[in-house]
Amino acid sequence: MDRRHPSVAAALALAVSFSAVAQEPLKIGFSMSLTGPLGGNGRAALLAMQMWAEDVNTKGGLLGRPIRLVYYDDQTNPANVPGLYTKLLDIDKVDLIVSSYGTNVIAPAIPIAMQRKMAFMTLFGTNPNAKFKYDRYFQIMPNGPDPAVGLTKGFFEVAMTMDPKPKTVALVGADAEYPHAALEGARTNVKAAGLQVLYDKTYPMSTTDFTPIVRAIQATNPDLVFVASYPPDSAGIVRAANEVALKTRQFGGAMIGVQYATLKTQLGPLLNGVVAWEVYAPEPTIKFPGVEEFLARYQPLAAAQQLDPLGFFLPPYAYAMMQIVGEAVQRVGKIDQAKIAEDIHSHEFTTVVGNVRFAKNGEWAEGRPLYVQYRGIRGNGLEEWKKPGHEVVLWPARWKSGDLLHPYDQHRK
Repeated sequence: MDRRHPSVAAALALAVSFSAVAQEPLKIGFSMSLTGPLGGNGRAALLAMQMWAEDVNTKGGLLGRPIRLVYYDDQTNPANVPGLYTKLLDIDKVDLIVSSYGTNVIAPAIPIAMQRKMAFMTLFGTNPNAKFKYDRYFQIMPNGPDPAVGLTKGFFEVAMTMDPKPKTVALVGADAEYPHAALEGARTNVKAAGLQVLYDKTYPMSTTDFTPIVRAIQATNPDLVFVASYPPDSAGIVRAANEVALKTRQFGGAMIGVQYATLKTQLGPLLNGVVAWEVYAPEPTIKFPGVEEFLARYQPLAAAQQLDPLGFFLPPYAYAMMQIVGEAVQRVGKIDQAKIAEDIHSHEFTTVVGNVRFAKNGEWAEGRPLYVQYRGIRGNGLEEWKKPGHEVVLWPARWKSGDLLHPYDQHRK
């Protein structure tokens, strides 16, 4: 029988209750493309997020609670996303949500975040919030406050350094949400540069033979060829450009996939001369505090799981995304979606991909997409890609490590 004063017993019971709550996991929920076309990248992003959770838990968790990641495979299928986020919020009762990888699977999650008034940090989408204008939306991809324009600007600014300046351009991309956004941004930059468009078409996602497309582009004889594509078609277009011996002054663009170790090694020398969008390159000018240490930890783990063994593209940004969420929550001191969103809007964050501030629309206040030129690739091994000089940074000027070699057809080998 407890003979303590009732108020003392009640206080102890309350303390025990609070202690139990404090030890309950802080659940962060998301869908992730673990299978389907973007499954490889999704699994690499998940590994980076798990590394962050392990790091935080080693230091005592977040708000005194251990981190638990709750996630489901969206199969790279946008139709699966709304149901998965509803399940995360209604069944799993997660405290926070972040996104899957890529525009197509971020967009269908935004309405759920809006309905539940959740702060929503997202991973590599090209302006999916443009039509929603949700004020608790944030994006970790470094393309700047006007992301579709920022994504493509570097390609054209690099081109305009040529003498004589280019006059014509061909635009081509897949018929899907991301390439449409990238091409729209490219058109804005084309207009600003005063270029004449000779070819502007999309192709079905089911396309497997890109030789007729490249031949049709070659027939217009453009000075520049800009491509917005997903991994399978990026590989197909690069192979076709080599097969056709495409003659143009600059070739490349916002081609997803050429950033991955699998395509880098598969294509090898076929990438020489291509000017492509990247978010990290092992160049002496790119020294974000902590990124090399992150990659040194990530790469052996990724190799053991048969994931992207370089990890230059998505993993550092997935880790940085979680760093931002964690720092904001810790500073707010509780799970308050409005205050967390307000904190993210009002602070600059130091991450493994550099310092990040957010614009009013949730995109990066200052963009930093890189445009690099692949060169000097002799074989299909991995080690070449870890060394400087093979992904020479052409733009922005702050990170530049070399000058453009042109025309493309004379530097393709």
